[in-house]
Amino acid sequence: MEIKKLSFPFNLKKHDYPPLAMALGYFDGVHRGHQQVILEAKKQAENKGFQSAVMTFDPHPSVVLGKGEQHVQYITPLSEKIKIIEGLGIDYLFIIHFTAEFANLLPQEFIDQFVIGLNVKHVVAGFDFSYGRMGKGTMETLPFHSREEFSYTIVPKFSEGNEKVSSTRIRKMLKEGNMEDLPNLLGRFYTTSGIVIHGDKRGRTIGFPTANIGVNEEYIIPPLGVYAVRMKVKNLWFNGVCNVGYKPTFNKESLRVSVEVHLFDFNQEIYGEEVIIEWHPYLRKEQKFSGIEELVAQIERDKLTALAYFERNRHSF
Repeated sequence: MEIKKLSFPFNLKKHDYPPLAMALGYFDGVHRGHQQVILEAKKQAENKGFQSAVMTFDPHPSVVLGKGEQHVQYITPLSEKIKIIEGLGIDYLFIIHFTAEFANLLPQEFIDQFVIGLNVKHVVAGFDFSYGRMGKGTMETLPFHSREEFSYTIVPKFSEGNEKVSSTRIRKMLKEGNMEDLPNLLGRFYTTSGIVIHGDKRGRTIGFPTANIGVNEEYIIPPLGVYAVRMKVKNLWFNGVCNVGYKPTFNKESLRVSVEVHLFDFNQEIYGEEVIIEWHPYLRKEQKFSGIEELVAQIERDKLTALAYFERNRHSF
């Protein structure tokens, strides 16, 4: 996949690119609804003899436009979004630097420069996609703005459980810690990536060594508590449990949330390794224990609960 980062204004001759069938959208999460749009662009490209393309924007428009809720944390930060879109078999990914100046383009200017100007011959977008200043351009105005230079496909609403699959719905579930229902919307389990960093190494002294993960701050981290997780280390997956919290049994005044993973049947030094955490069910809230023995007994129970879950679902991963 060829990745092109573009900023406004830019100089392009239309024939810098082959004829394209392009999916338009922000695509945070690249969830099942987004995949319908992207795979439709791929199908149209194959049918018409074009190359497939996706256009997305960075950062999230809400950050630039000063909306009430600014999305500075993502379901899929840009680096992960790129990997997922590449995995869908797309030829070109255009990442537009979203600025106030870009947001001020008239709908016709956006289409002229960023669609017709990229030699796009077929546009695919969701029914609710909007473009141009104040979102005045819609899928209803697209035929007018196309200047008959391209055809288009409108992808209808994609629902799960009688409700639209949307990034907003997924964000809400993430913030509620509802990890089990996310695959129905995402088409996969939620993942975050980070580097294994040095912690206080107390886990190994009580028989439960943990990997302290410095998670990329652009991710939405699930709420405080204990979760069943899988973790990818050096291309291999291991089952475990993860504590998101302040470790109240030991740190009475800790202000920084830690993400600590105890992997089952694992005994390697992995400091500095980049790892991926795949989030599975929420097991319990974080709690303070009266002493080490009570803590160890609870971790053992968490481990057994997680092992039983992974055994029940072992064909799902």
